Amino acid sequence: MLNIRTYPLGPLQTNCYVVSKKDKECLVFDPGEEGLKLIKELKKMQLKPLAIVLTHAHFDHIGAVDAVRDEFKVPVYIHQAEKDWLTNPLKNGSSRFNELPNISGRPADILIDEESTLEIGNFSFQVIHTPGHSPGSLTFWFKQDEFAIVGDTLFQGSIGRTDLPNGNEKVLMKSIHEKILTLPEQTMCYPGHGYPTTPEEEMNHNPFLNGF
Repeated sequence: MLNIRTYPLGPLQTNCYVVSKKDKECLVFDPGEEGLKLIKELKKMQLKPLAIVLTHAHFDHIGAVDAVRDEFKVPVYIHQAEKDWLTNPLKNGSSRFNELPNISGRPADILIDEESTLEIGNFSFQVIHTPGHSPGSLTFWFKQDEFAIVGDTLFQGSIGRTDLPNGNEKVLMKSIHEKILTLPEQTMCYPGHGYPTTPEEEMNHNPFLNGF
């Protein structure tokens, strides 16, 4: 049985998820900001990160990547379509907002280029390519534990924005309907912002999806 902890970080309160086992090994998904705070929390909980896994590389999801990577000496996983976004403020979107600093770090260590089962240590989960919000957006499905980390593709009562560079609404809707809403209806979907939801709840109540 896996444990999932949620840490809303940074000015946009981006959800960082820490998925752990009883032996304290864990995966860190989307460490978006406040690296020192997150590192302190991981150490307080005596957790042992094995990797950083990114749903996508928009600035609000990557701000603490290098801090966590350097502290725990772990690799960073990202989709190959966004392999240079970690290093490029124009591509990760941080340069678009004058009130925010440019976000730029080192490249990811491991590129994901296909849908498959990803195994990291004793963790095993499905990688599902769900582009639209960004070209390399990924959903991570932990089938046995009945949850998925969906990034900014789908939200409770809403959908991901597509007005940032390389966003595409038609592609986003296709990803939602063909990749996320086809998961078992009670799958708990953890988004990049806000509260978790399920495919069943969104099919019944999401105004952006009804009538599509």
